[in-house]
Amino acid sequence: MPKKLENPINNDAHIEGAGIVVEQLITNTLKQNFMPYAMSVIVSRALPEIDGFKPSQRKILYTMYKMGLLNGAKTKSANIIGQTMRLNPHGEMAIYDTLVRMSVGNEALLHPYVESKGNFGKAYSSTISCAASRYTEAKLADLCIELFKDIDEDAVDFVPNYDNTTTEPVLLPASFPAILANTTVGIAVSMACSIASFNIAELCDTTIGLLKDDDFNIYHTLKGPDFAGGGILLNNDEDLRRVYETGRGSFKIRSQYSYDKSCNCIDITEIPPSTTIEAVMSKITELVRTGKIRELSDMRDETDKGGLKLTLDLKRGTDHVKLMKRLFKMTPLQDSFSCNFNILIAGSPRVMGVREILQEWIAFRIECVQRRTHFDMKKKSDKLHLLKGLQKILLDIDKAVRIVRETEEEKEVIPNLMIGFGIDEVQAEYVAEIRLRHLNREYILKRTGEIEQITLEIAELQSILKDKNKVKKIIIDELKKIKNNKEYSKPRKTVLIYEDIEDGDTEDEAPPNYPVNIFVTDHGYFKKITPQSLRMSSEQKLKEDDKLVLSTEAVNNSELLFFTSKGQCYKAFAHEFEDTKASVLGEYVPAKLGFEDDEKLIFTALTTEYREHIFFFFQNGKVAKIPVSSYKTVTRRKKLSGAYNIKSPLIAAFCCSDTEFVITASNGRKLLFSGAVLNAKTTRSTQGVAVMSTGKTQLAVAAEKYNEGQFKSPHRYRTKTLPAKGIRLQKEDMGKQITF
Repeated sequence: MPKKLENPINNDAHIEGAGIVVEQLITNTLKQNFMPYAMSVIVSRALPEIDGFKPSQRKILYTMYKMGLLNGAKTKSANIIGQTMRLNPHGEMAIYDTLVRMSVGNEALLHPYVESKGNFGKAYSSTISCAASRYTEAKLADLCIELFKDIDEDAVDFVPNYDNTTTEPVLLPASFPAILANTTVGIAVSMACSIASFNIAELCDTTIGLLKDDDFNIYHTLKGPDFAGGGILLNNDEDLRRVYETGRGSFKIRSQYSYDKSCNCIDITEIPPSTTIEAVMSKITELVRTGKIRELSDMRDETDKGGLKLTLDLKRGTDHVKLMKRLFKMTPLQDSFSCNFNILIAGSPRVMGVREILQEWIAFRIECVQRRTHFDMKKKSDKLHLLKGLQKILLDIDKAVRIVRETEEEKEVIPNLMIGFGIDEVQAEYVAEIRLRHLNREYILKRTGEIEQITLEIAELQSILKDKNKVKKIIIDELKKIKNNKEYSKPRKTVLIYEDIEDGDTEDEAPPNYPVNIFVTDHGYFKKITPQSLRMSSEQKLKEDDKLVLSTEAVNNSELLFFTSKGQCYKAFAHEFEDTKASVLGEYVPAKLGFEDDEKLIFTALTTEYREHIFFFFQNGKVAKIPVSSYKTVTRRKKLSGAYNIKSPLIAAFCCSDTEFVITASNGRKLLFSGAVLNAKTTRSTQGVAVMSTGKTQLAVAAEKYNEGQFKSPHRYRTKTLPAKGIRLQKEDMGKQITF
């Protein structure tokens, strides 16, 4: 009879412990199951380390480095994802999302690490998503040179990947404090991190200061966070100190906007990093639906390749300043960025202030430089050892040839050379591998001539290893190069407002508006005189070496922009100054507005509707055309940093509509051009457009508005293309020019 099959269900009864319920304390269950998972998320996923990267980011960047994407051409993102799977087997979309966030196109990072081509989405929008990885391309940005330049010189440790088929770095030997250069947000189990980004030039200055002096005042160089999306930082000293000292706190970020009177609309171009344009629109829609906002007739998302733009159409008679104050209070157009500087140090999470983070990075970088130096020294020592063996061969080349020729077995060549010349096995192997054509006195003398130079280099490397101050000097030099590199060091995007801004709903009574005459002197004295008073006495009282630089008609509610020698702008209203007479010196602007030490007033602009442009003329021949609306803010007085570019000395500035200007060079050449040919730049710190060609023999020294009839033949001084050198002053125009 056939054998009866056993019931498979009955077989389970033979498994030991199957079906038995065992009582266990919940605390033991958590320790055995939940705690390992929690620690894995904390250490291996969510929190960055002192090099500035989470493990997933580091794996992607290192994979791209090994693929040759630092100097090579872009490749499809799908290729990068496939290669990264060897180090990070957590799914294609997880890798791609991380790659997208690090890209230039996504605009999430202040200093992106990945150059991108194609649609990588936008961080400020929840609906503009990235294209599939098979359509987009990427490579490493130039800044990554500073992340990887020491990685092949034993600067950091390497560990096996998950299947032991290759290795990956534990940290990247970043030569700048990348941990604070970009915004990092992560949610682990029972803890999180939220690190604000800072301008890389300010970070380098601050780190250099700490390398030179442990007690360096970081507030002098690190003004405040700088976000990729720009915006306005409402800087409060107390909040700043709390974040800098404890690593916890928050900053208020306000959206940047401009008002177009011709269309009676508000254009919002920058929003806080903690929100999206859809969240703003949703909240405004809710306020309109509930009747809390009645001043809007339409709202449009006009975001395009030029960047973010949310347009609010206003009803007739709406005060846009009051409306924006309400929107700032009721919508995410003003939001807080919460800081929690939680970083992994030696595998343990620590919440640290800015000073402590930079000190930890300095310690990390010192170790990297020391390890790199030791690697170089070992490499040179090995080479020196070989050359010393070669030097001994120089004593008797014929003997070396004879030993090799007379040795019967190949394996005896090395021992015989060791015995014959008193050298070790490594040196003998090196000598034995030399080609026959190189066994001549000239070749050996040429190679052994390097011994002295290599000996000096090794001595220098040894001195670096023994002296930590020399190591710090190397780090300082590297930071200075990064700061001075225009590709890395960019102007601030986030505007700092240093005054506290009140959000009160009540508005002060508008001051009376009447005609006035405004006078500003070279030394910074300001006079506001009524026409009646000026008719009675027009003789201006000035200091002996002072002179008038501005004399114009205005109204009492005119807005004043005071530009200083440190590239800052102070704003005030004319009615904040007392009416005075021509017979007094006037009010000293630096004292009234609280200028910094050694800060001088160099230019004053007046406006009422913010329609004009400010033309900044620089000594290098460039001209920056910036809309006055770029300086428009909602507070009555404030200080804006980065008001104009200070890399080249400013020779003149004008606040006006498009007109013609004359630039004069140091060699007497003159150039006539129209301001209408220049494109306006909304970025206040722009270097401008080259108008007059400069060089060793020619610099721009003066600029003025062109007056009709100033030149007999003005077409001679114009040119079809810019930049141009200009031409010498013609004889018929001699005597008509102002001497500068």
